[in-house]
Amino acid sequence: MILEAVMLQVKEGMEGEYEEAFHGASEIISSMKGYISHELQRCMEVEGKYLLLVRWETIEDHTIGFRQSNEYQEWKKKLHNFYDPYPTVEHFEKVKL
Repeated sequence: MILEAVMLQVKEGMEGEYEEAFHGASEIISSMKGYISHELQRCMEVEGKYLLLVRWETIEDHTIGFRQSNEYQEWKKKLHNFYDPYPTVEHFEKVKL
């Protein structure tokens, strides 16, 4: 399993509209091959800051399967206009102890 982690900064005053749009866009990502789960967390200290965590079976399920799909174009249309600056996406794997 791969964890995609994205720190998002939503433009001031657009938080409510963003959360509503994200709720609708959740159907897009959850329909993708290799998708496991996702969650959106709102920062308590910084207004407009969110953390998106998405679990994928493989990194390719995200970077190729989702990012190169028509569904991703729809996801971008619904959400990317809210971000300033554009977020950095990172991938993590669990450390075996």
